[in-house]
Amino acid sequence: MTNSNTGYHEADKYLVDSVLKGNNAAFAAIIKNTEALVTQIVFKMISNPGSRKDLAQDIYIKAYKKLAGFKFQCKLSTWIAQIAYNTCFDYLRKKQLILTDILHEEKEMKTTSPDETFSVLQQKELSAILKKEIDLLPPIYQTLITLYHNEEMSYIEITEITGLPEGTVKSYLFRARKMLKNNLSHHYQKEDI
Repeated sequence: MTNSNTGYHEADKYLVDSVLKGNNAAFAAIIKNTEALVTQIVFKMISNPGSRKDLAQDIYIKAYKKLAGFKFQCKLSTWIAQIAYNTCFDYLRKKQLILTDILHEEKEMKTTSPDETFSVLQQKELSAILKKEIDLLPPIYQTLITLYHNEEMSYIEITEITGLPEGTVKSYLFRARKMLKNNLSHHYQKEDI
């Protein structure tokens, strides 16, 4: 992608140049343009409400300090999402939660099909149940599902954000969907609804 054939690079370049010239309002605009995406990542990866605000502030401090090094090889929002993902991942690694959660969830996976469950649920109930069950997945799976399905990002964009190889992103998304379906099937049988 080059600056000449993609409009978002021009808008990003204007904002970055303005911030680097000392325009604090331009950085406020960057925050406003990316806060929904950053919030999604932080909320999906970090369960502790007290840590979320601190991490969000840390993400934007890092983005501000590293802004001069932004090379416009991707969208500015993708670059900031990458900082958000890495900051949350580092936090979780320090807390040693990621692999423990993934291994724990994989051991408890069931193999029953949830197809009958979906046909019984009404759309509103399904949305609430899906949100609840997604929130129970390991943080990395929550994040990938959110980026792919809610934010409608491509595998390439997710790879840029997470630093994971595209094959790993696809594999984790497959596992996350399978775990989600199995959990739904296990927790929400026809007779329970």
